[in-house]
Amino acid sequence: MTHIVTEIRKELRNNIDEKTLGNSQRFFKEKIKYHGVRVPVVNKISKDFYKQLKGKSKAEILGLCELLWQSGFIEESYVACNWSFYLRKSYEPSDFKLFYKWIDSYVNNWASCDSFCNHTMGEFIQMYPEFISKFKEFTVSDNRWVRRASAVSLIVPARKGMFLTDIFEIADRLLTDQDDLVQKGYGWMLKVASQVYQNEVFDYVMKNKNNMPRTALRYAIEKMPKELKAEAMAK
Repeated sequence: MTHIVTEIRKELRNNIDEKTLGNSQRFFKEKIKYHGVRVPVVNKISKDFYKQLKGKSKAEILGLCELLWQSGFIEESYVACNWSFYLRKSYEPSDFKLFYKWIDSYVNNWASCDSFCNHTMGEFIQMYPEFISKFKEFTVSDNRWVRRASAVSLIVPARKGMFLTDIFEIADRLLTDQDDLVQKGYGWMLKVASQVYQNEVFDYVMKNKNNMPRTALRYAIEKMPKELKAEAMAK
C-alpha cells in the first residue's frame, strides 16, 4: 500500500504553486519543509486518494498516515491529519498512544499542530472525556507542540461549551509559559470559550491578568465587547 504515499507525493509535486512556494516559509519562525501546494488543493488530493483506501483497515490507513508524518513536509502532514479525522467514527481509547506519538515526534510547526489537534484530538476528547487528565499532563512537556496541543485540542469542544473547568485548569498550568506559540494557543482556547461563557472567561482574565503574558491576554479577550477589552488591558 505504500505506493499510494508515493503517488500522493508525485501529485503534490505536480500541483506546486509558485506563489505558495515563495510565501510558505514566511508564516513560520521555525524552518519548515514544504512542497508549495495550496491548502485547498492538498485537501482535494487527500479526499481523492482516500477513496482508493476503501476496504482498507483502520490500522493500514493509520500506518500510511505515519509514513506521511515521517516525511516532515507540511502538506503531507495535512493529508495525514485529514485521513485520521476521516476515521473518527472508529476511534478507540487505544488510539490515544499513537496520536500522542505523532504530536510529540512529528509535529514541528503550529499549522500541523492545529490541524491535527483541532480535528482528530478534538473529536477524540469529546468521545473519550476521561482522557482529559492526559491532556493536562501535556502542559508540563518539554515539547512546545505538546504543550500547545493541550490547549488547541479543546478548541472545538470549547465552541460547544464543553470542558470549561478543565479549560481554566489547563490555562492555569500554561499561564506563565514563556513560549509565544503556547501563549497564543491557550489564549485562543480562552477566546473560543468566551463566546459561550463570556462572564466566566472575563473573570478568569481579570483574576490572572497581572501574571498572564500580554500575548495570551490579547487572544483571550479578542471577541469581547470594547469596554471589557479596555478593562482587561488596563494596567
